Amino acid sequence: MFDLNTSNLRYWEKEFKQLSPKKTGKGKRKFSQDDVRLIATINHLVNERGYTLEGARKHLSGNKKDSVDKVEVLEKLAYVKSELQKILRTMKAE
Repeated sequence: MFDLNTSNLRYWEKEFKQLSPKKTGKGKRKFSQDDVRLIATINHLVNERGYTLEGARKHLSGNKKDSVDKVEVLEKLAYVKSELQKILRTMKAE
């Protein structure tokens, strides 16, 4: 979903206390919707905005709700943009 290595996710679990997926009896992780949103936020801060892990941690501890909301809005806008680009390409092809 985010094109991240498993090891990267495991590392983030150690670095961000808010990220704590439930584990099955065999140790397989089950990520909740909140976990996925948090991963999206961390990914956005670190890989797209250039934050260090320490900076992302501080940013999340200060305004977690705002960050998650902003990431959701940005994801929706990116989706709308890609759909509009598809429509434009289709119109040019005609």
